[in-house]
Amino acid sequence: MTYFELVTFIRNYQSYIYTGDKLADLALLEEEVSELYRLGIIDTDFYKEARLILLQEKNNQTK
Repeated sequence: MTYFELVTFIRNYQSYIYTGDKLADLALLEEEVSELYRLGIIDTDFYKEARLILLQEKNNQTK
């Protein structure tokens, strides 16, 4: 899965995240992924992969 695929997946649940600040967007995406996991909408493997992608994106932004 890529960052773009993750954002597209989140949009399937009518969640459109764009603040103009990439780090803020990443934080909101993390919250959204955690909430989907907590509600049982996504499984553990998807959750772990999504968190890894978000972490990688965050690391790329802070370099």
